[in-house]
Amino acid sequence: MIINGRTIAISIFLLFSLIIIKLLKNIFIMNEEIQMLIEETIERMEHAISHLDHELAHIRAGKASPRMIESVHVDYYGSMTPIMQVSNVSTPDARTIAIQPWEKKMIQTIERAIINSNLGFNPENNGEIIRINVPVPTEERRRNLVKDVNKEGEIAKVSIRSARKDANDHLKKMLKAKEISEDMEKDTVEEIQQLTDNYTKKVDSMMSAKEKEILTV
Repeated sequence: MIINGRTIAISIFLLFSLIIIKLLKNIFIMNEEIQMLIEETIERMEHAISHLDHELAHIRAGKASPRMIESVHVDYYGSMTPIMQVSNVSTPDARTIAIQPWEKKMIQTIERAIINSNLGFNPENNGEIIRINVPVPTEERRRNLVKDVNKEGEIAKVSIRSARKDANDHLKKMLKAKEISEDMEKDTVEEIQQLTDNYTKKVDSMMSAKEKEILTV
């Protein structure tokens, strides 16, 4: 069989095309796995922020807020239901939380749920509305509250750093297995560090705002 130059050129072209397609496919797979890793890391860091926000909301700074009782659940026809779903909760002033049940007959049940919630509140009702007086914390109490804020902030930071470590460890395994290049590992490590810095700043900002709220009561 006679093979001319054109046939050889076509064969070489097809061979290189297959090699390029395979390389592009591998790069796409690598980029997809890297993206999934970054998204998972962001999700874990977001969870740390959400948890911190939830914990800070329950540190009583002295200023009344509906979030102070959002953890209370009420027995609503045999189903334990969040207090926000069976009443209107408001703060008519900086020292008072007002709870108006959607159904008047639920007032005693809601009041009892607040008392049994171990939040330290002593609710009072006039037959239509439940009121909670939020006392001003003492100086010693404020200092302890700030310590609680710092503790929760550090827990959030540990979670964020843990997410970074796990992501970087996974990248090292991928590099060792030759699933990614050194440049790709380096770039992704830098991106994850930037995420870590940004989320750590969020934690600092949340802590600072809560401390200011506590100390200016």
